[in-house]
Amino acid sequence: MKILVAEDDTASRELLTSLFSKWGHDVVPVSDGNEAWRLIQAQDDLRIAILDWTMPGKDGVTLCKLIRDKQIEGGYIYIMILTAADNYEESLACLEAGADDYIAKPIRTEDLFSKIRLGKRILDLERCMQDIYLELKRLAAFDDLTKVWNQRRVREQLEKERDRAIREGKALSVVLVEIDHFERVKDNNGLAAGHRVLIHLSQLLRNLVRPRDGIGKYQGEAFLLFLPECDEKQGYAITERLRKELESTPLVEKEEPLKITASFGGTTFLPDHCCCSATHLLKVADDALYEAKRSGRNRVAWLQITEDNFLDTAS
Repeated sequence: MKILVAEDDTASRELLTSLFSKWGHDVVPVSDGNEAWRLIQAQDDLRIAILDWTMPGKDGVTLCKLIRDKQIEGGYIYIMILTAADNYEESLACLEAGADDYIAKPIRTEDLFSKIRLGKRILDLERCMQDIYLELKRLAAFDDLTKVWNQRRVREQLEKERDRAIREGKALSVVLVEIDHFERVKDNNGLAAGHRVLIHLSQLLRNLVRPRDGIGKYQGEAFLLFLPECDEKQGYAITERLRKELESTPLVEKEEPLKITASFGGTTFLPDHCCCSATHLLKVADDALYEAKRSGRNRVAWLQITEDNFLDTAS
């Protein structure tokens, strides 16, 4: 664990550095508050900060307030301030400034060891909670089966891409993809096979789209793609390539390959031509998907946003 020691007194700084190094920690010693603040902002792996109450530049309490007021990347920093012995007012001021603990001078090795162990235990708990938070955040954003964005998140991202397209005056293509005869696939091969088909399609889409493109589970067996900076010609070409790749890449099952096809419906948003919402884009893409299915499935249909369908979706 990396520990910052900010102490202008040479003897105290060397003592703390020696003890922490002996206990297996990586120590960064500095002699003034300004240098300490620079290191805190520059190094995101500092986990514990030992700050002297009085030192040149920024004092310990000022530094403590800065750390707590500013979001420091890398996680929570456990702060202990060095204070004069038996000074209740200083100790209280440290805690009110956001310090987690204080160390009274002269430093007692046993007390310091216990306080560092306590700080490490709290940091370990904080890291565990952070991991849980990140996992919950991931689960809230991704479809558990296919590992692509879920419907809520892909809709949010589509809204952002639409706004960016307006700001930058660039095209945005939106595509809905639906597996052909999915219910028949499940009936003939079982629910587990249906799940594998969804995973198969999601993996293929992830492998073939560009890093800047978005993909998410939309409804049932349908997926939503958005293709930034793609006009109708480019969007159609990418979508047709996806369709052909899926058609020519059967899902390998135990008994025999399972051929999967899908219907694709797309539209292109041009900021210079209209200013429809993401909901309008999805409605036109859904109409195009319906056209692809009505025309025989396993094909791409592309509809332009016209005054008629714009008014229909706006009503």
